[in-house]
Parts: sequence; C-alpha cells; structure tokens
Amino acid sequence: MSSIHDFVTWEPLLRLVRDSHAEQLAAPGRCFTGQITLGSWTLPAPQPRPVPGRALQVADMQDQFTAVERVQDALRADGASRVSYMVERAPDGKLLLHVVDPGPAVEHGVVSPFVGALLLVEGAVPEPWRRLPEAVPGAAPAPSADPALLERTLRERLPDAIGATEEEIAEAEARLGVALPDELKALYRVTRARWEDWNGDYAAQERVSDAVGCELFSLDELYIADARSRPCPWQFAADDAAVTAPDAAVQGLVGSPGWIAFGDNGGGDRLAVDLTPGPGGHTGQVIVIDHERTIGAGLRAESLTDMVVNRPDGWHQDRDADNPPVVARVNTHRLGSVEAAAHPELEVLVIGGRASAPVGLAPVVGLRRLRTLTAHPGSLADPLEIAGLTGLEYLSLGPEDWRVLLDAGAVPRSLSAAGIEVRGEQPPLPVLDLANELLALWDRPLITRTVLEGDLDAAR
Repeated sequence: MSSIHDFVTWEPLLRLVRDSHAEQLAAPGRCFTGQITLGSWTLPAPQPRPVPGRALQVADMQDQFTAVERVQDALRADGASRVSYMVERAPDGKLLLHVVDPGPAVEHGVVSPFVGALLLVEGAVPEPWRRLPEAVPGAAPAPSADPALLERTLRERLPDAIGATEEEIAEAEARLGVALPDELKALYRVTRARWEDWNGDYAAQERVSDAVGCELFSLDELYIADARSRPCPWQFAADDAAVTAPDAAVQGLVGSPGWIAFGDNGGGDRLAVDLTPGPGGHTGQVIVIDHERTIGAGLRAESLTDMVVNRPDGWHQDRDADNPPVVARVNTHRLGSVEAAAHPELEVLVIGGRASAPVGLAPVVGLRRLRTLTAHPGSLADPLEIAGLTGLEYLSLGPEDWRVLLDAGAVPRSLSAAGIEVRGEQPPLPVLDLANELLALWDRPLITRTVLEGDLDAAR
C-alpha cells in the first residue's frame, strides 16, 4: 500500500472536515468531496475570517496548508499528480475516507471532483484537434511584405543588437522541420533575442520589444503552434467546431503546422507568422492566438513588415463558429427545438435545461456530421434514439440515461470519449460505478477506490 492510502496521510484533512462540518456530516447520506493535485486543491473547510483591521495571513490558513501539503507529499512519493477523495460518516459514527484514483483513462473533473471525460480510446482527440489546414489556391504574401525594409528598420532601432548567424537560423529550421519565411529570417538576423546577450539588462529587452511590437521569443524558443500546442479537455473540446468562413483571413483551426509562434503580446496571447492563411488572408501574415479561446486566431497585421514598420493597432478575430448551423444549443435561451437545430452541417448538439417536455432525437438521426451530443439529465424523451446517431465520437448524458443505454446494450461503439452529466447533489459512488461500467466496455483502466477508517481522537 502506498502512502496515499495511509490513514496518517489524511488525518489532518479529516480533522478539518470533521470540525468544520460536524452537523452536516451527521445528516444521513451527506458527504464531502474534493480533489488535490500538486498545484491546487479543493477543501471543504470554511475560509477563515481575518482579524479586524488586517488582511488574511498565511498563518490564518496554516491548518489547511498543512493538511494539503501532507497529501501532496504522498502524491510526490508515489509518483502521482492528483487524487480525489470523499468523506462520509459510517452508521457506527466513524468517519470514512474514500481515496479515489481516477487512473489514466479519466480526465480531470470540473463539475465533479471524481469524473471528467472518460477516455475510451487511447490517444484519441476531438475532431477539431485532428483538422489540418486547407490549401488556398493563389495565397501569396501581402504587398507590404519587404524583408529588406524590415531588416533596415530594425537595425536602425536596434543598432547594438546581436543577430543570429545563418548557421543558427538553419539549426532552428531543422529543429522546427519547416523553412522560416524571409521576413522572420530578416528579423532574427538583426536580433536573436537571447537573454544572455542582454547581460541581465531589462532595458535592452524592453528596447527589443518596443522595436518589434511584441515580447519576442529567442530564436531557440520558436515553436510550431499546431493543435498539440493547444490542448483542451474532451468535456469542452468536443463542443467546439473548426469553421473557416469563405472570406476569412485566418483559418478557423485549433492550430496549424504553418503557424510559427515567435512572440507574446504581454497578456498571454501568442503571435505567429501564418503560412497557411484563410481565403481572405496573406501568406506570412501575423496572427494572434488568443489564450482564452481554443479555436481560431485573430489577424494582427498583413505581414511582419507591416507590423514592425507601420505598427497597426489591435487585432481582429473572425466571427465565432460556436453557433448554428454547426453548433446548436437547444434550451430555453437559444434554439427552441431539435427540429430547429437539424441541419446537414450540424456537428455538435447540446440539449440543456428546458421548461417544456423532454425532446426526441428523430430530427437529427442520419446527420452524417453530427459527432457530439450532450444532453442534460431529463432532457431526452427516449435515450434509445441515440442508436440512430451513428457518427458520435463524444456522448455526455445523465446517469439515468446512461443506465438505459447500458441495460439495452445500446452504448454507441463509435465513441472515443464519454461524459457523465452530474447536476445538483448526487451520491458520488454510483457515478463512479457507472463510469467503470463504461470504461470496462472498452477494456480501459478502471477508477479505483480505497476506503480508510481511523480514530481521529486516537490519532492525536
């Protein structure tokens, strides 16, 4: 047994839960759940009130820090990164702790600390993360692209900068597996933007940022902003769609082998040279990859020369693809019916809370592009209609609807991942059992649970 399964590891946390929620734990069926990772935690203990006249201090929460750190130390010792837990009171009055290991086939939970998306197929990613850029016939650099002008301008602004050699540029190209466009080569011939070249001089770094118009990566830090560089949990990624409008300057992709990230705007958004532009764009345009979005990028400038020489303001992102006909949300605030959502281009259907009766799926049966269905508990009139949706790769349902499919042997075998919609307070253990039933259908590693019992008074 590893240390994460030792009662002494959890004793401080159990004491906090007991002391903070004695009345709630005395109620039949009540429990507390949480998750602890190496960098974060959820702990069902109240926030301490600071002493009047001063801010909250670390010492005010030392008991919580101590409890969490003991569990985190055990995770490190076991080579693990996260653990979920549940605390309940047994009929004999003792506290029981359920230590839950989600295993490699379950993503980090958001709504539930136990169950995120179930990864039914090893290594599978949602369709937008498999989407590659489309060829745009006639795509060419913008008229403003002028490597010679770009280089002259930067040498005037940065006369003392240390530039990259041709050998260093060739090494970067070999590492990336792509030839750098001429404008990007011109930039790095003026400055290779290495911290050691500035000898710890922050002012020198600022001068480079001001001259270029962004926080410039060093030549060694260039990377390809493909789909793998923009990961997203299945629970959210399955609801996304990659759509490029006929006049879009930037293709609506998660990432592209033609997006070469070279800088940051200071707010976490990455700047990249785009070698795979949209129908209305230019090869070599500068795009901004918004860190708050998972798909698409905005247009910063039609060329790197334009960005550096003319300093255009801001950046523009094409319209959001998270709307009909590709993504449809049927609820009281958006579309009123499944019939209204049915369209040959429909990829994602989300059926949310509704004031009316449960809905049927007949209008979307046979839609070949429909790959995601999320249905809140109680929203489906007949879950078995899901059998007619033959192209699903992600399905998220409430426990009762999953029970119907499991009992009928009707869980779609096309799925790559699945979700369990947990709404309101539900006993966690039946949800874990349901998740394991689904994982077992694909012979995936199961969620494991260890029950620890101890005497807190004796532990003192």
